[in-house]
Amino acid sequence: MHWGLIGASTIAAEHVVGAIRSQDGHSVNSVFSTSQARGEKYAADHGIDQAVTSLDAILSDASIQAVYISTTNEKHMPQALAAIAAGKHVMCEKPLAMTAADAITMVNAAKEAGVVLATNHHLRNAGSHLAIKDLIVKGVLGDILSIRINHAVLLPEHLRGWRLNDADAGGGVIPDIVVHDADTVRFHLDEDPIEVVAMESHGALSRGVEDSAMSIWRMPSGVQVLTHESFTHPFSPSGFEVHGTKGSAIARNVMTQQPVGEIMLHNGEGVQTVPYADHNLYARSFGLFAAAVRGEGQPAASGIDGVKSLAVAEAVKQAAVSGRVTSVDYRGV
Repeated sequence: MHWGLIGASTIAAEHVVGAIRSQDGHSVNSVFSTSQARGEKYAADHGIDQAVTSLDAILSDASIQAVYISTTNEKHMPQALAAIAAGKHVMCEKPLAMTAADAITMVNAAKEAGVVLATNHHLRNAGSHLAIKDLIVKGVLGDILSIRINHAVLLPEHLRGWRLNDADAGGGVIPDIVVHDADTVRFHLDEDPIEVVAMESHGALSRGVEDSAMSIWRMPSGVQVLTHESFTHPFSPSGFEVHGTKGSAIARNVMTQQPVGEIMLHNGEGVQTVPYADHNLYARSFGLFAAAVRGEGQPAASGIDGVKSLAVAEAVKQAAVSGRVTSVDYRGV
């Protein structure tokens, strides 16, 4: 399958181009950037056949079957709808759109066009999270009581642009990281948060958008979820903890794009290390996407998954601004 990149982005360079090329018969053939100079350099640096400055140049290319969208957030919906209308399968970065309502429009358009729309939520592809999910499914942890997530990091220097100062482009830690945590919790528990309380702060690194947030979510089963997301913490390890009636899985440094970290199982028998597969997260994600295009199963995170993670992020933002308990509005999906 031939791919086009919509956006000459860092994440495509660092993770996605290699993941696409790791699939049998897949290639990256074109990259779209509004800057001709940036596009040409990006194409040369990453061995891509051509760089174009017109979206139509990719979408009208019959040899390209799929596109990966990694532009700023406010461009996701119009670019995805244009790609879907052109009959392209779409892997879109998170958040899927600026609002859950817009994301639903994308999902409906893909369904009507008969193309695959997926959300690039990488964490559910990690060997570490698959191992934790296995502990939950097999009942090793017993009845789940709570989940705690520490996803407070220091935003790398080369990413400190619109994420820190441009609300119109979808900047802020809530659309950037809360969506990942929401998707990861949904993946582990197979249920959707129903209401949240939250607080946010800004100004440590950001201007005009939040750069830290904390929230508590209530799940339909009664499980409580505590989350902390930040762009400003240089020395805090990430963590994901699942606590149950028979044991606790405590993982460190697993909220990352790399197959790293450790998982410790604590129960009545003591403490033991949980092994996990160290495959590339993005290669697994794009492999499942390719299978879905062939009609074999579903992508790792579908368009609906993107809608629901965004709906949770919207509720967290509303709760942080209002100071009130806020219900998550999935708009019927």
